[in-house]
Amino acid sequence: MDGERTVYVVDDDASVRDGLRLQLEKEAITVETYDCAETFLAVCRSTPRSCVLAELCLPGFDGMQLLADLSWRRVCLPVIFMTAKGDLQTCVKAIKAGAVDFLAKPIEPTTLIHCVEAGMHESEKIGLQSEAHQSARSRVADLTPRERDVLVLVAQGLQVKQIARWLDISCRAVEFHKARVMHKTGADTSIDLSYLAEASGISIGRANIGNGVKH
Repeated sequence: MDGERTVYVVDDDASVRDGLRLQLEKEAITVETYDCAETFLAVCRSTPRSCVLAELCLPGFDGMQLLADLSWRRVCLPVIFMTAKGDLQTCVKAIKAGAVDFLAKPIEPTTLIHCVEAGMHESEKIGLQSEAHQSARSRVADLTPRERDVLVLVAQGLQVKQIARWLDISCRAVEFHKARVMHKTGADTSIDLSYLAEASGISIGRANIGNGVKH
């Protein structure tokens, strides 16, 4: 994986922070350390090829609160929890909450690097998805309300005659709006339009479509 890789280590034990920094820097990974969740959350940001390695049982904000706060802020950083006090139930709870892994201290070096690399790959995946969503939103930004309606119905698999009845317009009008949508967005097929609607977040239920909807 090319480019800088960063791990944000959050642990209240200085010896743990120093030990993890030493191991990770041997793998040419940049390390930033924090002694509590609050300090980390005050400066955190989404960065490519990065992940968080956090003690679950932190004083003040614990690991689960850190994870929830990152989600609330929409900071897309994969989180790996570590602790010497965890059990299976706690591990399952953390994974269900969105953690990508759960490590028991002391952490074996090979296991640490393997989990961190998995976190980096997840970070890269999230970054690519974010870029795709941003690109899709940009491509539909100039659509008129009627063109958006047509895009949504095409994405739902409706044919021209069905869309015409649904919007109470002519088939020729549907074809015109669909052609305009494809021209503006650069889509080549109806399948492309379906992917675009989903990626841009405007693929909505029929009952919520704008003017001319039949209930």
